[in-house]
Amino acid sequence: MTDDHKRTFLAVVLSGLVLFGWQTYFAPQQPIVEQDAKEQIAASVNRVEQAKGPAKDSVKVSDAQDIPAAPVSADVKKITLENNGYLVEMTSDLSIVGFTNPTVAYDFFATVGHEKPFAIEIYNGAGYSQLNFSINQISPAHIQGSNSKLGLNIDFKLDDLGKITYKLNSATPYKYRVKFRATTREEENRQIRHFSYYTQDLDSMTVADSSEDDGKARWVGIDFNFHLFALTFSTPQASRFNANEAGDFNTTLVNELQSLEGSIVFTKKNYDHLSKLGNLLNQSIDFGIFSILAVPLLRGLQFIQTYVHNYGLAIILLTLVIRSIMFPLQFKSFKSMKKMQKIQPELTKLKEKYKDDPQRMQKETMAAFKKAGANPLGGCLPLIAQMPIFFAFYQVLYNAEEFVGSPFLGWITDLSVKDPMYVLPILMAIAMFFQTKLNPSPTADPTQKKVMMLMPLVFGFIMKDLPAGLNLYMFTSTIYGVGQQLLVYKLSD
Repeated sequence: MTDDHKRTFLAVVLSGLVLFGWQTYFAPQQPIVEQDAKEQIAASVNRVEQAKGPAKDSVKVSDAQDIPAAPVSADVKKITLENNGYLVEMTSDLSIVGFTNPTVAYDFFATVGHEKPFAIEIYNGAGYSQLNFSINQISPAHIQGSNSKLGLNIDFKLDDLGKITYKLNSATPYKYRVKFRATTREEENRQIRHFSYYTQDLDSMTVADSSEDDGKARWVGIDFNFHLFALTFSTPQASRFNANEAGDFNTTLVNELQSLEGSIVFTKKNYDHLSKLGNLLNQSIDFGIFSILAVPLLRGLQFIQTYVHNYGLAIILLTLVIRSIMFPLQFKSFKSMKKMQKIQPELTKLKEKYKDDPQRMQKETMAAFKKAGANPLGGCLPLIAQMPIFFAFYQVLYNAEEFVGSPFLGWITDLSVKDPMYVLPILMAIAMFFQTKLNPSPTADPTQKKVMMLMPLVFGFIMKDLPAGLNLYMFTSTIYGVGQQLLVYKLSD
């Protein structure tokens, strides 16, 4: 066994550990900032400051976030919007204090931790603050209002899909800030409440962490446990994002605007529904770098589910289909592994015989490979070629809303949360143990062999608190792969 082969094999194993460990325990943020957006922001700030002159130049966009908001009028009133089972509770100072959606799995506003988790603030010359509006209820789903002091008019309408369209317009341009508030929370399935925003890519900030960023915002919001509460902009807005330890997330629009419009939604992160809502809200589902594969996999699960009416069975069937399609590639891999197993004793003898002559050992090892018709990389390269599908399936099963509340059988009543009895993680670890026994050892060192045999236990520990649907996929894929491998080994004898 060559050193190159050992390193390649270990790289594949370690890549799996990195995938699960990093995704599970660290969930890295992706602070991507476009250079053109930065330049636009800087130029916009300069234009605003020059237009205001010295008398108004004492407050910059970044400084304004630290100025205490002006007190809200005591005349603030509560308003409701109703349509098709959706009910939104608003206040006349542009706060949303409740959002009832008949399709969601839990009461978001009961757990968010703030009475007013959302507000639109206007820069009034001294700082950002909420302004009170005189409201006219046009219909149960439609309100209009105005603030005569600043000449601001508003229009909010709730449609059949539960989307609020909003418009703010005025003769004089103003600067706006969108504020979200939340408290920290983490579910057993490792879903962590965070603030999300979309520029050219999906980015996020953990609630109650101090962080800053900027870019052209398409939408901003609170993301937690397969649910999204977000505000969109009809036109991307050059913005500065700021999160603080108090649980506030501010999106400050750099440019002064005469008109600001978009939509506000609270919904489960169903890919198809988010696509209907528009404004790239479907990008809130993080399918990772292999999203081009993840979406077809999601479609496949949805298609199978329409016939079997069980997402657990859909996961099993789609896994079997994918493994079967990939079998020709796996066939070559398994045959190569079998040949490597056969010459393993000979390679061990060569290593001992020529331990003081590395060049001769390399030459004799390659001759042994050639004689046996074995390729030292034949077992690894097909596995690496399948990694994109594995990563994509992992992201679908970890992030797709379709599995929320979906039962499989018996004790597994929700595929989006962990197996309460830990049966699937244990079965997966056992299956991986047998798979490891079937594979040729990448090393002759007894200690390293023991470490390799402990890998299934490590994977089982990592997977124990992850969604049951993900464990079901891993177990099904592993046990079916073991069966394929045994078949090829038998045919190769």
